[in-house]
Amino acid sequence: MKTDILAFGAHPDDVELGCGGTIAKLISEGKTCVIIDLTKGELGTRGSDEIRHEEATESAKILGVATRENLGLKDGFLVNSEEYQLEIVKMIRKYRPEIVLANAIDDRHPDHAKAAKLVSDACFLAGLRKIETIVGGDNQEVWRPKQIFHYIQWKDIKPEFVIDISEHLEKKLEACMAFKTQFYDPKSTEPETPITSKDFYESLTYRAQDLGRLSGVTYAEGFTTEKLIAMKNFDGIVL
Repeated sequence: MKTDILAFGAHPDDVELGCGGTIAKLISEGKTCVIIDLTKGELGTRGSDEIRHEEATESAKILGVATRENLGLKDGFLVNSEEYQLEIVKMIRKYRPEIVLANAIDDRHPDHAKAAKLVSDACFLAGLRKIETIVGGDNQEVWRPKQIFHYIQWKDIKPEFVIDISEHLEKKLEACMAFKTQFYDPKSTEPETPITSKDFYESLTYRAQDLGRLSGVTYAEGFTTEKLIAMKNFDGIVL
């Protein structure tokens, strides 16, 4: 069950919006990725949790992720509790990722920052031997990811590094728009929300373009990190 990248989102579509291009790029390079949605997004103004599940499944196929799971935690009421931490610990020990991607550390939706802290704490706890988790009758082995990176969402957080997604922006947009009920659709008769406007859809491109402008590539996605990153050499830097 081991995967290279384990990406968490408080809601279905968080991962696509925040780091869909990065995931598409890593998968194209042979890495494996699993997405874990913490909630079903049942409080969303548009659609339903059943429809969003279908949309999430389609989006995962577009990106090429190995597996997508939903923990069914309570949308709008995420708390950094022992119960929720242990559910995430089980996922970390199940998939044993080297890198975890998580929600933005601060954002408009309160669930996002809560999820960021919840996932971060669970990553630490997953490495403690005295915390036992049992799945399918078997004791899980401990596992702690080597790095936790937080993608950027609504707020304009200054990234600590960016990933060049120039060849994968279209894949990101396609994966995002698989959530047909959630984003721009001029024919929809459902209520408008901050993310259903044409401007929000266009922001997916122009924000990636701006980060690309600042870093010398065409399009990029930004991340913050919880600890100092060490580089073996300069080969991976875009010059």
